[in-house]
Amino acid sequence: MARPLSRRSLLQAATLAAAVPALSEAATGRAVAAPAAAAAIPAAWTVRPFGLEDVRLGRGVFADKRQLMLDHARGYDVNRLLQVFRANAGLATGGAVAPGGWEGLDGEANGNLRGHYTGHFLTMLAQAYRSTKEQVFAERIDTMVGALTEVRAALRGEPAVLSVAGKFGTAADQVRGSYQYVDLPAAALGGASSVTLSVWVRPTHDANWTRIFDFGNDTTRYLYLAARNQNGVPRFAVTTSGAGGEQGLDGTAPLPLNQWSHLAVTIAGGTGTLYVNGTAVARNAAMSLTPAALGTLKNNWLGRSNYSADPVFAGAFEEFNVFSRALTAAEITELQNHRAADASTGRGDLVSYAFDETSGGTFADASGRGLTSTLRRTWGAPSHPGFLAAYPETQFIDLESRTSPDYTKVWAPYYTAHKILKGLLDAYTATDDDRALDLASGMCDWMYSRLSKLPEATLQRMWGIFSSGEFGGIVEAICDLHAITGKAEHLALAQLFDLDRLIDACAADTDILDGLHANQHIPIFTGYVRLYDETGEERYLTSAKNFWDMVVPHRMYGIGGTSTAEFWKARDVIAGTLSATTAETCCAYNLLKLSRTLFFHEQDPKYMDYYERALYNQVLGSKQDEPDAEKPLVTYFIGLTPGHVRDYTPKQGTTCCEGTGMESATKYQDSVYFAKSDGSALYVNLYSPSTLTWAEKGVTVTQTTGYPREQGSTLTFGGARASFTLRLRVPSWATAGFRVTVNGRAVPGTPTPGSYFDVSRTWRAGDTVRVALPFRTRVEKALDDPSLQTLFHGPVNLVARSSATEFLKAGLYRDAGLSGDLTASLTPVPGKPLHFTLDGTEWAPFAEGTEDPTHAYFRRAEPKVVFGGRDSGVANPAKADGTTLLDEVWAGAPFRNKGALVARVRSTVDAWVTAGLLSRADGDKVVSTAGAASYEP
Repeated sequence: MARPLSRRSLLQAATLAAAVPALSEAATGRAVAAPAAAAAIPAAWTVRPFGLEDVRLGRGVFADKRQLMLDHARGYDVNRLLQVFRANAGLATGGAVAPGGWEGLDGEANGNLRGHYTGHFLTMLAQAYRSTKEQVFAERIDTMVGALTEVRAALRGEPAVLSVAGKFGTAADQVRGSYQYVDLPAAALGGASSVTLSVWVRPTHDANWTRIFDFGNDTTRYLYLAARNQNGVPRFAVTTSGAGGEQGLDGTAPLPLNQWSHLAVTIAGGTGTLYVNGTAVARNAAMSLTPAALGTLKNNWLGRSNYSADPVFAGAFEEFNVFSRALTAAEITELQNHRAADASTGRGDLVSYAFDETSGGTFADASGRGLTSTLRRTWGAPSHPGFLAAYPETQFIDLESRTSPDYTKVWAPYYTAHKILKGLLDAYTATDDDRALDLASGMCDWMYSRLSKLPEATLQRMWGIFSSGEFGGIVEAICDLHAITGKAEHLALAQLFDLDRLIDACAADTDILDGLHANQHIPIFTGYVRLYDETGEERYLTSAKNFWDMVVPHRMYGIGGTSTAEFWKARDVIAGTLSATTAETCCAYNLLKLSRTLFFHEQDPKYMDYYERALYNQVLGSKQDEPDAEKPLVTYFIGLTPGHVRDYTPKQGTTCCEGTGMESATKYQDSVYFAKSDGSALYVNLYSPSTLTWAEKGVTVTQTTGYPREQGSTLTFGGARASFTLRLRVPSWATAGFRVTVNGRAVPGTPTPGSYFDVSRTWRAGDTVRVALPFRTRVEKALDDPSLQTLFHGPVNLVARSSATEFLKAGLYRDAGLSGDLTASLTPVPGKPLHFTLDGTEWAPFAEGTEDPTHAYFRRAEPKVVFGGRDSGVANPAKADGTTLLDEVWAGAPFRNKGALVARVRSTVDAWVTAGLLSRADGDKVVSTAGAASYEP
């Protein structure tokens, strides 16, 4: 192991590296060239994954679910995703409509998370292309990367006019979300005592208080025309004493959207008049204030308000003229059909902008005064040329001084940056597109330029803020980038996201998770494991391993999910947290990533046991089994309350969980097989129909199975001879046996549940390995309420389909076999694999993505002591903690024979009689019944 690098030494190295001029796009005429191959496998990994292109899914539930998502990936218009990026850069959006929801300005928290979904979508496309090699996915990646390259180039420069067709000729368009406005020189109003302001506008959004123009110093002295006031109609006002002293003119009807309207305001002789489309709609004979009373003003804007909270005007401008006299009603009527230059009025003598420009960022003044105006952004310009986002840099700036969460102001900007960064890296890995790598590297250069200047205390405060400070898996992505670029500042950047309070507590195995937002913290640890890979600093790996153990099983539901209403509660509280908002889907996605990454370092089977649990249950069940080109149809929360119906179109759409759901459904095969880093072993972690191409060995392995409908799998070898150990995972639940044959001959050994079973030999084409792993039916009890349980058949979580809103009651011991298997209590449903009935209620796999009301947990009810279907007539007694006599008896399963079971019954009865929990007479009845009953194996 290399000597660990301190954060200080990394920052020093990064500073030196940053001082060396980089080969820029401007210097070479193209993006920075990338290495020919993706990053090497970290030296710290003792096993390594195969690429998605190396493992082909066979027919089965995973392929079926993936096909639904691939169809969505093909059908969704990526220009809708790009709309928010193009708008932010002031580029034409081609009429594309933003997706809405979290990706729209009108969505939750003003769309402060927009751009994140584009990153998810890029990752989905990259995974789809790697898995299928369908050209359509590569073409869509190319479109998106090309567009994002144009967006960054536009953000690097000054705003440029977006020329569109106008009322008479051309007009200047202000796309909603561009935050652009026109800045006029201070002399624009000329101190006139009489004035006319005339303008053509085509608004595209109906937000109140958007300014058509606003001339002022602040919120005390100003003159403005708003497209809509609080009542939705135009308003003109002038004041020298703030809002309370406004002298105003209000229209009578809203301006129509996407249509040209002419507005004019005249002030003369103490009277102000507002005209809309040539008609005087308001007159104020007590308007004593004029531009002359305002004096010289510093803010002279078209499209922007002196009130910073007001929205920027969205729409187009044409023909803005200011005259030093009040035009007559007839002259204003004439302007309805003519440009000012072609009307009797002539051009405005104070300023006159036709907006005929088709390029550049300035507008010529035709008044003769030479007052050229300039297109600007409300937020200025990016602090670094690598900046790329679908919104201004303001959220990042605000976070640096923020002390409390407010997602309407700042909503996880570094989380969104992570999604974009990861999407670009995945696009690069899939297509070798240098532009994607250059964009990703530039983003990290920009982040380093911001964060490296901040004091350590500021960083710790930022990352500790709920929601606003959330940064997702950005550390992992930065480490992946560093492995490609080798830039010291990239590694230094990754360590700037250290959340020391969390790392140190978890490294010390101190559980501080109670009250934390679950998905804000899970992906952090995958990044810290990668930081261990890059730096050798042990606390990163130790903290991640201990953190995992704090969640699994202590805060895990049976399906593999975690969190309630997005947060964690106290350790070992499961029943007490069940709600309609349990098991956020993103949490399962990120716990799978963490489990897999930890397994690369330490091949503890518990990580892959968890992987199977969460993948085969929550992740599969989070995807609805229906096609939809517009929506991925993935859950946000999965409620575990009785009768819950899954919502596959959550919130307003384009949520984080829909994003990770798109990713999950296009990488189901990523952990089926791993290889020992030295090539000496092949791990079969999951039983899933698939074909592995192990190019290094020249070997193929085809796994044929209907698992989990089939209780086993067959692996067939092809290609060249190769010597290695085949390591077959023995699931922890596989207590009914695990048998392996090679070419029909049994392999000696005693497989242990929760381990790997090794078969070492020289493999040849045609060799066949058959794995049989019989399922048993079992329950898992809620840690804080043993009577509340969830049902499993092998790896499959079974849920009752019932609209009842109270926990169903069910008994299972009456027909239990000597093995402890509860399957005999269930009746299979003909023609429906893995469907059963129990007490008249149908139970089905959680993985089925239906809208049936379900019960994931039920109330265990065993009122009588019954063995082998024989009723003893004795009530089943319980201890104070809810543990019953039958619970203690069957906790000893499996039993090698009936005698062993009866002996267990006798010893348990004796203990309960001694404790005063059971009478001797009833105890004798229990023992007698157990001895008289017959049992399945």
